[in-house]
Amino acid sequence: MTHRLRKISLFILVIILVLTGCEQKNNSSEVIQLGITQIVEHPSLEDIRKGIMEALSENGFKEDENINIEFKNAQGNIENTQLIAKSFNKKDVVVAITTPSAQSAFNNLNDMPIVFSGVTDPESAGIVGKNITGVSDMTPIRKQLELLKTLIPNAKRVGIIYNSSELNSEVQVNIAKEEAEKLGLELEIASITNTNEISPALDKVIKNVDALYTHVDNSLASAYPLIVKKCDELNVPIIGAVDDYVKQGALAAEGINNYKVGYQTGEMIVRILKGENISDIPYETLQETELIINKDAANKYNITLPDTIKERAIFR
Repeated sequence: MTHRLRKISLFILVIILVLTGCEQKNNSSEVIQLGITQIVEHPSLEDIRKGIMEALSENGFKEDENINIEFKNAQGNIENTQLIAKSFNKKDVVVAITTPSAQSAFNNLNDMPIVFSGVTDPESAGIVGKNITGVSDMTPIRKQLELLKTLIPNAKRVGIIYNSSELNSEVQVNIAKEEAEKLGLELEIASITNTNEISPALDKVIKNVDALYTHVDNSLASAYPLIVKKCDELNVPIIGAVDDYVKQGALAAEGINNYKVGYQTGEMIVRILKGENISDIPYETLQETELIINKDAANKYNITLPDTIKERAIFR
C-alpha cells in the first residue's frame, strides 16, 4: 500500500511539474512584441517616441515585464524603412513614426496592426486601411502665418525650404501657398531632396526674405541648428511649427506639442493591446495647439509682444 501511494504521489508530482512548465511557457508567450520604426532621429521625433513610451508605461505595459519593444532607425534611407518593416512581420503591433516609415509598414505588413505617429496627411500618403490608424501631426499653418504677421508686421516676403521627396512636406507647402496669398504674403520657396542641400538653399532664400517659415519637415528638423545659425547671422527671424523649433532658436511657433502627439498615439496602442479592433479606431489629430515664444529671439529682433500674445504664450 505504501509503495502504491508513493507511485501515485510521484505521478501527481510529475503532472504538477508538467502543468507548471506549460503555464510558464504560456506566460512567456503573453509578453507583447512591439516594433517601432522611425525614418531618422531628431528631437521632434524623439519627443513623439518618448510620449508613446510613457503612455504605454502609465497604462501598465512595462518593458522587460509584459512588453518587449524593438526600435529601429532607418537613418533617413527609404530602402531601410522597407527592410525594417519586413523584419517586424512577427510583431503584435508595429508603430511607424513619420510618413515614409508608415508607408513602408503599410505596404509590407498587410494584416498586422499598424499605428502611425507624426504623419501629416494619412489620406494623401495612401495609408488608410482596416489594419492601420494613428495620430496626425498636422499643424495650423494659417495660424502660424498669422502669428508671423502679428510679430513681424512689416514682413512681406517669407522664405520656405522643403524636402520635395517628403509627401507630408509638399502637402504643407501647398497649404502655405494658399494661406499666404490670402494674407498678402509673398513666398520665396526652395526645394531640396536631402539635408546636404539645405545650406545652399538657405543661402539662396534668406537673403531675399523678411522672415523664414519652417513647417514640419524631417530634413529641416535634422538640420535645425544650421538653419538657426544662418538666419541669426543675417537677422532673419524664424516662425516655426512645433515647440522643438522654438527651443532651438526660432522666434515663435503656433503649433503642436510632439510629446502630446506621441502620448495620444500611445493611448491608441493601449486600446488595441487591450482588445479593441483597430478597424474600429479612426485616425486622430491633436486639436490643442500651443503658442511658444523664444524670449531671447524676441529681444534680439526687438519684437513688441501684444497683450493678446503675452496672455497665452509659453516662454522658452
